[in-house]
Amino acid sequence: MKNKEFVRVLKFTLFSVSAGIIQIMADTIGLEVLHWKPHVSYLIALILSVLYNFTVNRRFTFKSANNIPVAMLKVALFYVIFTPLSTWWTKVLTDGGANEYVVLVGTMLVNFVTEFLYCKFVVYRHSEDTNDLAKRA
Repeated sequence: MKNKEFVRVLKFTLFSVSAGIIQIMADTIGLEVLHWKPHVSYLIALILSVLYNFTVNRRFTFKSANNIPVAMLKVALFYVIFTPLSTWWTKVLTDGGANEYVVLVGTMLVNFVTEFLYCKFVVYRHSEDTNDLAKRA
């Protein structure tokens, strides 16, 4: 792996960890404070983390100058598939007795890998390193 791509993966990982912290905190508030059902709490927490993650990864990881609405639409298409599936398996697994937090961490790991690949090869394909940060480097 080239050094530039290693740095990109590292940045994506660190931003995903921070998005994961946002998601876990929001999910915990939903579960423990607001007493929402696990799949409802998960869905709201996921939306918050996706908005954050999209913003920082577009700017700092992929350094993309592509059209924001188009990039956001592409990410939204990923989540049109991922969100119902992950919300469904969260409900099925937690209704079946699985710990909410174990399901959340497993889901976040699946999301991390699939979202990176989707962003790399679909969302930011041909637009990596095109924004002002990349031009200054």
